[in-house]
Amino acid sequence: MIFKGVREGRPYPEHGLSARGWAKIPPRQFRLDELTTVTTVLALDKLLSEDSTFYGDLFSHVVRWRGDLYLEDGLHRAVRSALRNRHIIHARMLDLDSFELGPGTATVEDQLASADTPTPRRTPVVGGGAHRRGPLSTGWTVPPPRPGPPSRP
Repeated sequence: MIFKGVREGRPYPEHGLSARGWAKIPPRQFRLDELTTVTTVLALDKLLSEDSTFYGDLFSHVVRWRGDLYLEDGLHRAVRSALRNRHIIHARMLDLDSFELGPGTATVEDQLASADTPTPRRTPVVGGGAHRRGPLSTGWTVPPPRPGPPSRP
């Protein structure tokens, strides 16, 4: 089986996230067998088209709701990956479990905009390398020169 499940329609509430809101979510990898699709229609012309994402997001859209992952957008890209024997896709995930939903609450897009966005981490080179991060530094520093062997006269 390619997907965890196939269902018609979304079991989660409407989130109203725009393309700009989706673009703020960094993509990550998902296994196809962890995803449940929310549509049962597969259009062969879209499946065979190489430029089907020309005007859309390059990444699929996944929604987490009550612990399950639903493939909201990108069914044709996911099936194309499966046909190429690739069982992982890159997608943006909206975690509805982490937002307050209901009347009187801010929209998901507003909550996403006000959330602390993680800053990209700079990973130091393991083993010292040419540059390394100092213990109290906020940026990259050049390590002090290492003492060499004693010089002979």
